[in-house]
Amino acid sequence: MASKGIPSKGPAFRPAPPPEGKGKVRVGIVGIGEIGLRHLVKLLPMAEVEIRALCDVRPERMELGLEAARRAGRPKPDLHGGEEGYKELCAREDLDLVLTATPWQWHVPVCLEAMGSGKHAATEVPAAVTLEDCWKLVETSERTGRQCVMLENCCYGRVELLALNMARKGLFGKTIHARGGYLHDLRAIKFSARGEGSWSQEEILGRDGDPYPTHGLGPVAWCLDLGRGNRMERLVSMSSAPLGLRLYAEERFGASSPEAERDYAQGDVVLTMIRAARGETILLVHDTNSPRPYSRNFLVQGTRGILRKYPVPLIHLEGRTPPGEWEDLAPCMEEFDHPLWKGVPPESREAERERMDTLALSRLVRAFAGGYPPDMDVYDAASWSAVAELSARSIAGGNIPVEFPDFTRGAWRSRPPALDLPPGRSRSQPENKFP
Repeated sequence: MASKGIPSKGPAFRPAPPPEGKGKVRVGIVGIGEIGLRHLVKLLPMAEVEIRALCDVRPERMELGLEAARRAGRPKPDLHGGEEGYKELCAREDLDLVLTATPWQWHVPVCLEAMGSGKHAATEVPAAVTLEDCWKLVETSERTGRQCVMLENCCYGRVELLALNMARKGLFGKTIHARGGYLHDLRAIKFSARGEGSWSQEEILGRDGDPYPTHGLGPVAWCLDLGRGNRMERLVSMSSAPLGLRLYAEERFGASSPEAERDYAQGDVVLTMIRAARGETILLVHDTNSPRPYSRNFLVQGTRGILRKYPVPLIHLEGRTPPGEWEDLAPCMEEFDHPLWKGVPPESREAERERMDTLALSRLVRAFAGGYPPDMDVYDAASWSAVAELSARSIAGGNIPVEFPDFTRGAWRSRPPALDLPPGRSRSQPENKFP
């Protein structure tokens, strides 16, 4: 028998209306770490953006933000320090949008404070790590009429958007299966005293599940119309033994070191199988404790073809590809490249990430400046992030099926597809031009 998540609850579906569309977006940023500073540097040149305020508990990080604004020739933003500084920032009357790039445990408090103060919210991934917090984001967005957007940049990868374009043109036939994940050797980072390593140990030590599902799930959700004509119904998760971090710690710090003697809860490889309402299956993989090349394991399969991104992009389409063989994706890229990437030269993985980040931010800004719905909303943020707790419940219960809550309370049946161009593209943005 399937275990129930926190059930669908609350009043009838009341999505926040589209942003006001004032032409300018006045932004405050909470968290000026590596990612927050990167976002700031990308936002500063955007004509629609005014950076009004920055917040961080470390004065030296805010100084880096001021220097970035100076180099960009933009006005000096105000600074808010201390652990309560984000509340002061959110209370300002000269902001439209608050963006948080803090450690995970602060994503929800900052977003709730922003929406409760009348501002739209945008957060780094994951939006939340508990079902209770997922519901708080949904209910606060509905109560306040403010948007809450998770900045899932991986949805804007070139191959991922190519797959979305091809899926919507029916080139894979009926989609029946998809895969995604986050496979990244983070052992050194997890034992670092700086950056993510200084706070990520909580998830490793305390809970066995997939703590970081949205990089893999987001692009799959778009291809399968999850939350928009389709939905995730249930999942089953299981994990391997947690061996990798202890072995790494023994070799780096010594067998009797505190790092080597800790009890690590999270298995090295966490597998999550998801069943969708239309009958598709999804496989997510989380693997950050192993020596391995980077991958997000992206794959889309249908009754007429299959596409994969890693380790190299390949495709097989019935009637176009020799039977039983893969072929290079480049010819399909030329023919079916998504409008948001059309005309952009092929690039390295590092350069693609830069463009993914720019797309995520520029489309968010243009949605708020132009007054149309953002590509992702609070229901996407909640349902994709919910995998963190649901996978842990499944593993803790002996790999039992666990039901997904319906954050839309039935409205998923009629919600429009994501990135439905137009009007998802900026009204002033030509199809074949990169922002």
